[in-house]
Amino acid sequence: MPFRLPSSKVNWTNSSFLTSTAVLTFTLIPWYLYNYGIDLFQVVMFVVFCILTGLSITLGYHRLFSHLSFKAKWPVRLLTLIFGAATFENHVIAWASDHRRHHKFVDHEGDPYDISKGFWYAHIGWIMFRREIEPPWDNVPDLMRDPLVRWQQKYYVLIAVTASFILPAFLGWLHDGASGAICGLLISGIARVTAVQHSTFFINSLCHTVGSRPYSTNCSARDSGFMALFTFGEGYHNYHHEFQHDYRNGVKWYQWDPTKWTVWTLSKLGLTSDLRRVPDEKIVLAEIAEARRQLEKRIACPKNPLTDRLRELLSASDVKLHEWSERWQSWKPTEPECFEELRRGLKETREEIQRAFQLVAMPC
Repeated sequence: MPFRLPSSKVNWTNSSFLTSTAVLTFTLIPWYLYNYGIDLFQVVMFVVFCILTGLSITLGYHRLFSHLSFKAKWPVRLLTLIFGAATFENHVIAWASDHRRHHKFVDHEGDPYDISKGFWYAHIGWIMFRREIEPPWDNVPDLMRDPLVRWQQKYYVLIAVTASFILPAFLGWLHDGASGAICGLLISGIARVTAVQHSTFFINSLCHTVGSRPYSTNCSARDSGFMALFTFGEGYHNYHHEFQHDYRNGVKWYQWDPTKWTVWTLSKLGLTSDLRRVPDEKIVLAEIAEARRQLEKRIACPKNPLTDRLRELLSASDVKLHEWSERWQSWKPTEPECFEELRRGLKETREEIQRAFQLVAMPC
């Protein structure tokens, strides 16, 4: 017999909302666009609402409130709380509590969106069905003391409905009367909620399934430049799980991370401060350590014909790492040229190990 979850386990409020918005997005809205079309104003409004609500999750709910990656003045905090609510992803106390628990128990029991329970569960199932025991909000005492956060929690539904549905409908009405209000509600309201929600959900599902793990294989989190394009830079998830308090996710110059750029820009305007970032040397050491672990696995593979050569390369890298470590211990801030030499040495060692790894074409 097929497995059936008892109806008492279904969270009917969440399930009804997620199902209805998705169904409307893929049925009623295409029908409306086919029959009535859409003008430039509505397209621009959709993009603006996607940016406002998407950044309110990545910059506000995630990096600011969940990880305390930087500090922000009240206008930034207020805007991210208002438009974060407009995503209908819960108030920030519940969101941050779940997310902090996710980092603490990732891939294990206690992880709210544990990928080991399946892709669908991590993506949306954990929201649609009640948990056996709802965990307390005992890991967010800092947020519980914040008056703005408590205000959002108290009026969450009213804020969400107003910012997500009433505001775009009102702006559409100002632009083009009743037809503009309907279009605003459908496109910048319902369709935008569906798009932003599932972009967030894919971080919990796809970015724990597909992608690379250059910094650590201790958990399932993966880096995906493709997903970063749709999530304001959140796709570099392997880095984030290794260095969760960094205000950046994409740390390479070429990586797409609009959230990082927005935080940095706001800091220049005096609206954010105390931006936390991991030193470059620590990042490179993590890459070296992970590359070595992967190389050692290849060396242990009986199919590998280059074992002796690879062991020589690993031994040479160990000697260099020991040398750079000693230099790091003796480095003085008054000798910046030694610091630059240290950075170059670490990067050269990482590149040597990565080249050695590429020698082994066949996986075990």
